[in-house]
Amino acid sequence: MLLRHTPKEIKERSALTVNPAKTCQPVGAMYAALGVHKCLPHSHGSQGCCAYHRSALTRHYKEPVMAGTSSFTEGASVFGGQANLLEAINNIFTIYNPDVIAVHTTCLSETIGDDLTQITNKAKEEGKVPDGKYVIKANTPSYVGSHVTGFANMVKGIVDAFPVNTGHKTNTINIIPGYVEPSDMSEIKRIASEMGIKTIVFPDTSNVLNGPQTGKYDMYPSGGTKIPDLIKAGDSKATIALGPIASGPAAKALDTKCKVPCEILKLPIGIKATDEFVDRLRILGGVSVSEEIKTERGQAVDVITDMQQYFAGKKAALIGDPDQMVSLAGFLTDIGMKVRHVVTGTSGKKFEKRIREAAGEDVNVKEGGDYFYFHQLIKNEKVDLILGNSYSKYISRDEDIPLIRFGFPIYDRVGHQYNPCVGYRGAMRLLENILNALLDRQDRDALEEKFELVM
Repeated sequence: MLLRHTPKEIKERSALTVNPAKTCQPVGAMYAALGVHKCLPHSHGSQGCCAYHRSALTRHYKEPVMAGTSSFTEGASVFGGQANLLEAINNIFTIYNPDVIAVHTTCLSETIGDDLTQITNKAKEEGKVPDGKYVIKANTPSYVGSHVTGFANMVKGIVDAFPVNTGHKTNTINIIPGYVEPSDMSEIKRIASEMGIKTIVFPDTSNVLNGPQTGKYDMYPSGGTKIPDLIKAGDSKATIALGPIASGPAAKALDTKCKVPCEILKLPIGIKATDEFVDRLRILGGVSVSEEIKTERGQAVDVITDMQQYFAGKKAALIGDPDQMVSLAGFLTDIGMKVRHVVTGTSGKKFEKRIREAAGEDVNVKEGGDYFYFHQLIKNEKVDLILGNSYSKYISRDEDIPLIRFGFPIYDRVGHQYNPCVGYRGAMRLLENILNALLDRQDRDALEEKFELVM
């Protein structure tokens, strides 16, 4: 209802964002840090910032998210937060005993110019970092980038800290899974395992943010990539990075640091993108595709074949993270839908080109856009389906268009952290959700004489 005053006329805006289609960098950095076993994220800024980052993740995953904060007050805000961070590192290792502290900056600490490298080195010199423990870091000011770039910066921070090239290459393949759900990371590992390939997946939030309810609180869940595996990643034969924005910088850094060649692929959402992922695994691993994976692919194609008449020609509008939008746009186009509008809140020069390659030249696409612009596009050309995060529900309601919740954050539904969208199984889940949304609308709008049991 609040959005009913959104005007249809689109005017160029260069200095105003209305309803941003993103969250801030530290949220992504905190999420990446949780993918390291026994790692405690630490927000170098105010308590309020840390509370927001934690709550964003907790509301999405329905799990408690632990993190420390440098707890800036007026003094630290003026004179710098070095003393706060040094004390925090000492307290965290003494009281909470993590193996790793992953420090990320905020707007405030970046603006006053705190140097994380200098401060963490000083912490080591003063003996505040016990032997065998680590402090990793990433610069993540919130006034630039998004949660996706924050994730990418912290994954690069993991690469800067851990992998070592001993000169003895192994037959292992590193996989950097991108900014996806814990369920997606599990699915990526399962596909590689089905093909008999040994992998190191990092970061890995499966069994951290989608773990079972045991009735007992565990501050450090069983999941997460373990430090010995992160160190061994420097000896792997290759790295597959899924998504150039979220995973590309870390993969390139690992190539530079340890001479592990990398291949940067799309997120394996949909048949074609999953085919590319499976094929690279096959070639790099020197194996054959397992019968189980072939069967899953055939089942996904069968669903498309059976229900193609309901997908054909339907118009879709997408909003979300860039790596996800590119693969999703390609998938929807492949099943016969028409992708009309695509907006991401994350800035990136190549985004528009990648979307047009996936969905055709005749698509309205914008990088660094907001929900206001997305709504205006829909007002100018209505669609049959919206795919986006929970904030899309307001436009969905105002325009009376079905919504499939996809991406981050999803605050008002559950299941996304347990059911994957990647791989052939993920494609089948997406197909089911899309088909159900379209058929539910058809049922709702059908005349009495056309209200069918079998569709």
